[in-house]
Amino acid sequence: MECLTLKKSNCKNCYKCIRHCPIKSIRFSGNQAYIIGNECVMCGRCFVVCPQDAKQIVDETEKVKVLMQSGDPVVISLAPSFIANYEGVGIESMREAVKKLGFFDVEETAIGATIVKTAYEKMLEEERNVIITSCCHSVNLLIQKHFPKILPYLADVMSPMQAHCKDIKKRIPNAKTVFVGPCLAKKDEAQHYEGIVDAVLTFDELTAWFKAEGVEPEKRMDSDEHSRARFFPTTGGILKTMALDNPKYEYMAIDGMENCIAVLKDIEAGNAKNCFIEMSACAGSCIGGPVMEKYHASPIKEYTAVARYAGKKDFKVEQPPMREIEKNFSIIEQRCHVPSEEEIRETLHQMGKLKPADQLNCGSCGYDTCREKAIAILQGKAEISMCLPFLKEKAENFSDTISRNSPNGLIVLNEKLEVQQINRAALKIFNLQNASNILGDQVIRIMEPLDFINVLSGSSSIHDKREYLAEYGKYVEKTVVYDREYKMILCILRDVTEEQAQREKKENISRQTVEIADKVVDKQMRIVQEIASLLGETAAETKIALTKLKESIGDE
Repeated sequence: MECLTLKKSNCKNCYKCIRHCPIKSIRFSGNQAYIIGNECVMCGRCFVVCPQDAKQIVDETEKVKVLMQSGDPVVISLAPSFIANYEGVGIESMREAVKKLGFFDVEETAIGATIVKTAYEKMLEEERNVIITSCCHSVNLLIQKHFPKILPYLADVMSPMQAHCKDIKKRIPNAKTVFVGPCLAKKDEAQHYEGIVDAVLTFDELTAWFKAEGVEPEKRMDSDEHSRARFFPTTGGILKTMALDNPKYEYMAIDGMENCIAVLKDIEAGNAKNCFIEMSACAGSCIGGPVMEKYHASPIKEYTAVARYAGKKDFKVEQPPMREIEKNFSIIEQRCHVPSEEEIRETLHQMGKLKPADQLNCGSCGYDTCREKAIAILQGKAEISMCLPFLKEKAENFSDTISRNSPNGLIVLNEKLEVQQINRAALKIFNLQNASNILGDQVIRIMEPLDFINVLSGSSSIHDKREYLAEYGKYVEKTVVYDREYKMILCILRDVTEEQAQREKKENISRQTVEIADKVVDKQMRIVQEIASLLGETAAETKIALTKLKESIGDE
């Protein structure tokens, strides 16, 4: 079962998780993030930094409730960092609270830490070369998956969680154990090493359960002189509990995944000898764990809470034989394809990195270098589109190509009506040689600003308004649009001077044609009238002649 899942709808293609993932065990496909289980070390960094809460830790509350229904006693192993997470709440107060939920009992994981630190002290007596503590499961996974050569240096001892839960089952017949802490990796550890820890809850899950049942742990502190192992969740806390009597060793505490990786590389290179190294994946150790880190206020406050609660003597425990708490670690093979130099160069070219100067190594994609990004692409972890400079340059080139080749004049103004961008067609309209002659200046230098002011003040956009630019002797059709989101004004100018000239020419021809037609009609009318007049005179004369002829015939 996966311990960390993804809500796809929430993943917004921001690459923040890959930027913060120390081993880049996240791949992107279809603008969505996917965790590569074979490489992930369960540090929980992606869960902490995700701005959209797209990463979810699998909740085992229902699993614990099923354990309770079995009738067997269910006992909580409570991580010593609880005192920093539940301010002012001691172990006795926590015992009262969890029993209200139905648990049989709660004990401090620090009891198991005492068993583990005693085992470390025995290792020092054996004078091994380099010893790396095995308390942090994320560090263990880091070595198993990414530094297999260092595996012999990893202490072959159970974690405090395992040692304590095994001790509980030894003391309480048929007991079921539930670890509660600030760690995501413990869920994976419990699943991998079956039969020791039956379930794991985070502090978040326990708190949610408290709220659902209306239970609030009482703020009441207690003290126990025999509780030195409560220091375990702090940086250097393991060393604080140990008797560091062997002068042949250098003792050091390393916290934070980046520091752990750097030290492991040093060890791999042979730069470490006779060292006992306390190693924790989280900065500040467990009190900086991923489930605490979402909400914690102050590392100083948390460390102080742990330090004040810890006693000066060890818990009274029955130390088991080493064979009973021995833990075997095996190499977890990686399946990543190792690309050739030719493949890497070809991918860099596809990313627009044609020469070393193009490799900005800006890290916006989440990878430290363009070369690492190219390798990730070849391994199927990343996409070319994740490169912000590449996308920006591509978008700008495409935008510039459109702007440069557009027959229309384009002018972009800010809200102060200052020219931010102008293309060649617009420069031609305003008889400008270079864009630098107007960029940054008020638009009033080249044209009347009234339309821009009206659109900016809330009036509707202007579309295809014909205007005569008297100073330039040109007619234009003007469109003005205001983008409220980006607070920019776009002005599109279509030069219609030639079109206007053709229209005026046609109008002149039409007018002349009408005038000629009128003259022809007038002339024709005069001719008609003259013909009519002549015809009238002729008809009158004919009528007279015929009348006289008629009269003369009648007389005869």
